[in-house]
Order: sequence, then C-alpha cells, then structure tokens
Amino acid sequence: MIESHDLFNEFPEHTEAIRKLVLVNDDFVKMMRDYDEVDHKVRRIEQRVDAASLLYEEELKRMRVSLKDRLYKMITAV
Repeated sequence: MIESHDLFNEFPEHTEAIRKLVLVNDDFVKMMRDYDEVDHKVRRIEQRVDAASLLYEEELKRMRVSLKDRLYKMITAV
C-alpha cells in the first residue's frame, strides 16, 4: 500500500507545532488542506485508481513538495 504523506506522518517530531498552527493560523490550515488534497490525488494516481498523464502526475508531485516545504518553514518557525 502506498503511504500517506500527511504532515503528521512526515513530521512526527513536530506534532505539537502542527496542532498549535491548526488552532491559530488560518493560512496554515488552508495550505495544509491544499497539501492533503494534492497528496490524495497523487496517491490515487499511484494506486491506479485514477488515470493521469505522467506530466500531470509529476506536476502534482512538484506542487506537493512545494507546499510541504512552505508548511515545514511555518512549522519550524513556531
């Protein structure tokens, strides 16, 4: 099974910071939702549930990395 890339799995050492940001930062919450949505799309493509071109799949993966990097910067700034 293909593993989820949700933030709690990706950054288990920052669980408290993530929870805090979810409570106080609307921009973080929106970006986290965007990240989860893109991750979900990537996983469905990888599991062959949804069909997509390789180009689209790679674009989604780049978006996921970009969002993850931005979220990580917010997490580590707490």
